[in-house]
Formats: sequence, structure tokens, C-alpha cells
Amino acid sequence: MATRKNSTDDPLAPVTLAVGQEDLLLDRAVQQVVAAARAADADTDVRDLTSDQLQPGTLAELTSPSLFAERKVVIVRNAQDLSADTVKDVKAYLGAPVEEITLVLLHAGGAKGKGLLDAARKAGAREVACPKTTKPAERLTFVRSEFRTHGRSATPEACQALVDAIGSDLRELASAVSQLIADVEGTIDEAVVGRYYTGRAEASSFTVADRAVEGRAAEALEALRWSLSTGVAPVLITSALAQGVRAIGKLSSARGGRPADLARELGMPPWKIDRVRQQMRGWTPDGVASALRAVAAADAGVKGGGDDPEYALEKAVVAVARAARAGGR
Repeated sequence: MATRKNSTDDPLAPVTLAVGQEDLLLDRAVQQVVAAARAADADTDVRDLTSDQLQPGTLAELTSPSLFAERKVVIVRNAQDLSADTVKDVKAYLGAPVEEITLVLLHAGGAKGKGLLDAARKAGAREVACPKTTKPAERLTFVRSEFRTHGRSATPEACQALVDAIGSDLRELASAVSQLIADVEGTIDEAVVGRYYTGRAEASSFTVADRAVEGRAAEALEALRWSLSTGVAPVLITSALAQGVRAIGKLSSARGGRPADLARELGMPPWKIDRVRQQMRGWTPDGVASALRAVAAADAGVKGGGDDPEYALEKAVVAVARAARAGGR
């Protein structure tokens, strides 16, 4: 039997450790190992277990030598929840993994079950990071990566529009990318995304923010009501409003220059510099300050500080739109 390298690039390393809480990335880490194993041996036996199914002694049974020397993949989900006795079994196995068997441990990270996490790393396990994407910039990076992986190009505006339209669910974002590349030839632009996902895009928190910072109060309120009716969390709307107003404040106080230079200085993509420049007409420093206060009050209201989150959001949207028009009076 061939000796396998314990390489971080080798999905057939004896042990793969997938760490994080992003379900899509965890599933992809598993799929990569299984695909590599079945490419090496089409008859690979795959055992996919939850933490409660891996009892003391179970791992020894699953990894015991076979008369047919078959390749096997053993997947253990939520490894941080394994019992103390089972953790001892896994640690013992890490010290002497069996050839032709790949153990995949899915671990949420964090303090719970950290002993097992440390032991796997010390044993030289191949590690795959699967962090939860909590920031819009991370989701934007994910979408760009999806298009590149499929060998397709999409404009920055299209990627942003897709994130605005779909939201934070990576599975839905990945599915949307797959749909677009299957249906559309050539470069995917913002207009294409708009045609496919216009209803969701108009309901997004960022559309509410865009209309508000542009001073278009009626359209912002309409988008707000649509967003709330489709289940967008109020806290996402206050976050988008805050981001929109802060971007205007940053750009208005920055030195003049090319979008690429300002992008590096302010930490924004160049295409966003152009968009914010268009939105900031009519804004004043006092307007930025008053808008941020209004958004902060709304944020407190939607997080339990008020009785009517919807009313708090409406007040904030109107205040932001009014501030956007203040310098144009």
C-alpha cells in the first residue's frame, strides 16, 4: 500500500481537521476528502458519524484492519461534543493512524473540546479553516472566489449586488453564482444580477441605506417596509445605514485623489469610492453627525431599547434622508 504524505495540500492525509462553524465550508471540506478517496478507490467506504454516534470503542472498530485492505473515510461531526472517553480513543488513534483510512474531524473551534483540537494539530493533522462569515466584506470575497473557481468573470458591482440581494447565507450565495454562470454567457454585470434577483435586491438592507443616504426618503421607506415584510432583521438595516453614513463621512474628510489611492487610504474598493462620491452630494459634516446619532438611536431601539423597532427604523431612515439633503438647500 502506498505511503501518504501528511501534507496540508493532500486531502488524503491521515487526518483532516476542519475547524469553524460555516456549514457550507465544513461540508466542502468533507466532500473534498471523499472525492479524493473515491478517485483513488471507487469502492471507498464512507462512514459519516455525529459525535453521539462515536462511542468509546467505535473508532477502533471502524479503523480495524480489513481483509480486503479497503480504503475508508471516517467523518466525525461536532467533534467538540465527544465524550471524555471517546476523546481518549481519538487521541490514541492520532498517534498511530491506519493506512488507507482518512479520519475527518469537524470541530467548531473555541474552548469546548480544545484538548482534542490541540492534539490533532500537534499530531500534524491537515487543517481546513471554515470560519463563519460575519462581515459583508467576507461575503463579497466569497462571491468573487466562487466566480473565479468556476473560471468566470463578474464585475465588482455585480458581486456586490449579489451579496446585497442574497444576504449572509453562503449556501444561497453559492447557489446564486452557480445559477448565473449556468444561464449567462460572458462577463456577469450588475444588470444581469438585477434581472435575476431584483425582488430580493430591492428588499435588502443595503438598498434601504443607499436610498436613504441619497436623500430619497420615500423610496427608502418603501424599501424598508419591503425588507421587513420579507424577514430582513432590523439590526442588519441599522448596520447598513451606519456603514453608508460612515462611508460618506470618511470620503468627505479624505484628501482628493484617484479612486485607487482613496481606496487604499480608506479601505474601500475603488468602485465603491465612485458610488459614495455620487451619494455624498448635499451632505455636510453636521449632517453626517446628526445622521449617525439617529442611526445609533435606532440601533438601540431595535436591540430592545424601544417598544417599536419598525418605528425606530422609519425615524432613522427619514433622519438620514433629511441629512442627505441638508447641504443642498
